[in-house]
Amino acid sequence: MTDIPGPSSTEWIRRRERAVPRAVFNTAQIFVASGEGAEVVDVDGNRFIDLAGGLAVLNIGRGNERVLAAVHEQVDLFIHECFHVAMYPGYVELAEALNRITPGEDEKKTMLANSGAEAVENAVKIARYATGRTGVICFENGFSGRTLMGMTLTAKDMPYKQGFGPFAPDVYRLPFPYTFRPPMGTSETVGAACAEHLERVIDSELGADQVACVVIEPVQGEGGFVVTPPDFMTALRDICSARGILLIDDEIQTGMGRTARMFGIEHYGVVPDIVTTAKSLGAGFPISGVTGPSDVMEAPHVGGLGGTFGGNPVACAAALAVIEELESTDLLARAEAQGRAIRERLDPLEEELDLVGEVRGLGPMVGLELVSDPATKEPAKAEAGAILSRCHSNGVLILKAGTHDNVVRLLAPLVITDEELHKGLDVLVDALRWAASGMPE
Repeated sequence: MTDIPGPSSTEWIRRRERAVPRAVFNTAQIFVASGEGAEVVDVDGNRFIDLAGGLAVLNIGRGNERVLAAVHEQVDLFIHECFHVAMYPGYVELAEALNRITPGEDEKKTMLANSGAEAVENAVKIARYATGRTGVICFENGFSGRTLMGMTLTAKDMPYKQGFGPFAPDVYRLPFPYTFRPPMGTSETVGAACAEHLERVIDSELGADQVACVVIEPVQGEGGFVVTPPDFMTALRDICSARGILLIDDEIQTGMGRTARMFGIEHYGVVPDIVTTAKSLGAGFPISGVTGPSDVMEAPHVGGLGGTFGGNPVACAAALAVIEELESTDLLARAEAQGRAIRERLDPLEEELDLVGEVRGLGPMVGLELVSDPATKEPAKAEAGAILSRCHSNGVLILKAGTHDNVVRLLAPLVITDEELHKGLDVLVDALRWAASGMPE
């Protein structure tokens, strides 16, 4: 309908600049008016295919009927009651559901919070209390949010950490088995090499009896859709089990069907100790969960966990509807098919375009790492940004990620139609070819 941004979005951008600090960043230069499924309409009437999913929040799409019905029903009853003041069924029902669907057969319990960062923060608190230890291990390229502990666990300095220190103590970052850029060994041996290094550091430098937990994402989200090698995940489970260290599985971006499994770690056959959930759990409503074995979750004293809005009744209603939608429909099967379709379109680009260093991911959670030189693997940060802008101008919302800002990532709602998906991929592939040819005017 208009150039991007259109006149109405441009006016809103002016108002935004006067009212909102620059630190609250924006990717697409549009203002949204409405949306449904995998489509977004801006205030100028421009329509967009959504390959961003509200940053991994809209796995079951915008305006899901089951979610809307549950939310309307709850809103008509009551909007808020702090669970610490007076309890309500939705909190307990969602805890029961998360206890049931998260990996592992042991008796579990769940606490609810508002965001992914809060979930990770509370998971670490619980692990420290339950083990009586303080050490926390995280990994290069990892991202855990913008709270104090979240920033400390997050690897990337700019924009997440720069100028915001000092950070939390007793947190140790170790090499992650990044097969495209192996920090040790080769692409084939990096999983085993990083596991051996981790074990050595725990035993000889940190002291196993000082380490409370290890935090890991099955696929590093903000870090660039870096997939954990299976041998590393298996070894990590064994290392933690042998030393009484709790394994925290961060499923904030990989959970709720994003990788064509309910949880990303299901691809590995590994059972973690604590699972954190958020993002698509609420289909747009702010809610997160921390789920773990009953004895671990019961360790903190009464009053040690919680918050005013944690497990808001409307958000609980939405989350219960999300779980029901994922369990009672073919969305996970559709996600698997979506992943295959994406890889069929994008994998050949590794051979066709020097710009595309690697296509990787699990299921429909797919990223393309862009390089300006295939020999040195120099990150193509400028090209990644230009590709996003070109996609936005041609009606496709898409995001980037990575420590070097050079990974284009796909987080399309699982409800996207085949036609929408292929149209969106057409625009992306065209933008990649344009960038590879020197970004001609």
